[in-house]
Amino acid sequence: MGRVTERRRVIRIRDGAVSTRPDTLVAEEPLEIRVGGKSLAITMRTPGDDFALAAGFLVSEGVLASAGELANIVYCAGATSGGTAGPDEAESAGAGGSNSYNVVDVRLADGVPVPDISLERHVYTTSSCGLCGKASLDAVRTTARWTLDTSPDTPVRISLETLSALPDRLRAAQRVFERTGGLHAAALFTADGELLDIREDVGRHNAVDKIVGRALQQGRLPLSSAVLMVSGRASFELAQKAVMAGIPVLAAVSAPSSLAVDLAVETGLTLVGFLRGSSMNVYAGEHRIALDAAATTG
Repeated sequence: MGRVTERRRVIRIRDGAVSTRPDTLVAEEPLEIRVGGKSLAITMRTPGDDFALAAGFLVSEGVLASAGELANIVYCAGATSGGTAGPDEAESAGAGGSNSYNVVDVRLADGVPVPDISLERHVYTTSSCGLCGKASLDAVRTTARWTLDTSPDTPVRISLETLSALPDRLRAAQRVFERTGGLHAAALFTADGELLDIREDVGRHNAVDKIVGRALQQGRLPLSSAVLMVSGRASFELAQKAVMAGIPVLAAVSAPSSLAVDLAVETGLTLVGFLRGSSMNVYAGEHRIALDAAATTG
């Protein structure tokens, strides 16, 4: 796994018995994302898929929407003898060389506007960006490249049985979590429950960025037929990332925030929370869920 995990000595106590043993921990390091050589954001992440993470982040910010708008992404000078590297070559090189692999520079294609890079914008990746809820909703509305299909006859329709199976399928595919117990995950599924892609990271927002970034690099945006399943809660940030990637359904094993629900209602996103077995809460976009066979009260 390279830098994805690290080993540390721990004192283990079980039923009063004390022993020492090595433990496998998930790695956490900062990643600085630069655009055209200028720093845009810093996020704490699990190393790996860094180029996809950077691309996905720029999708969520409305900077990128297609592979043609991205010229290339490089690690800063020292990643190879020439100072550049492809995602597989550079990310497999590890930290043993002259580069920490913690800084990436995104080069936009000619004609693609460079995002506003300011002190206020630079700290946007934290949970307290200083904007009010309405401003956050307005920002998504004005920068989204696609609109979600809100027609009752939408082609994306998912059954309760399929939804109920997603958490277990997500968990079964979390290879690093199995070793560390310390990672979030995001996965893309078809409406029939087929796993399309999964990424793990210490931050669930990073895992989503890696998923979206890989889709952008492969020319698959918008993800208009996909279901996004995330571990943990559904924050506004995750709902924003789903909308910006054109994903119509977001499901989470825990609670959504009030602003995430507001965004889902406004954009037509289907938002499911507390998805645990056959139990779930549908907060918005119920037209995409086959509720015909389920009795509804209220």
